[in-house]
Amino acid sequence: MKLTPDRVAAEYAFVRSRPIAPLITDVRERLAVAFDTTVESVSSEQYRAAVDKVFADGDLAVNVAALVAMLRDLDVEGDYPGFIVDELLGRELAAAIAGGQPLATLAQATFHVADVYHHPDGTAGHDDLDAALAAGFQTRLPGWEWTATDSPFAIDCDI
Repeated sequence: MKLTPDRVAAEYAFVRSRPIAPLITDVRERLAVAFDTTVESVSSEQYRAAVDKVFADGDLAVNVAALVAMLRDLDVEGDYPGFIVDELLGRELAAAIAGGQPLATLAQATFHVADVYHHPDGTAGHDDLDAALAAGFQTRLPGWEWTATDSPFAIDCDI
């Protein structure tokens, strides 16, 4: 695979055009039930704005584009033998999109929630790609009460 600025732009256009907002909202609804909380849904506009922000960071964009491209192209005859590689790529894509820790780990865990319920037609990597986009962007986007305020664990340091 060769990554150029044009290839990154093409992957950006692909990611931005994906209908991921409904999947993000579905994942959030499932997590809200599991954790007995409420969480905001995500609009297509919010999703596209978050995609814009991720791809505006060149260092992040090239890595996200590479993972997206690999998942788009990944297919394994019989699928099961390729289970590990598509899961690995999906988790890493979700983490990259979400940002640093602890959100990266949260996105990786959320990837599995999305992956269990989402099975579009296409190659083996397509469901993992959508699940990763949903997990990464749902983690990155606001809407969770616990992320709406400062952490109570922060130390007030006069540095």
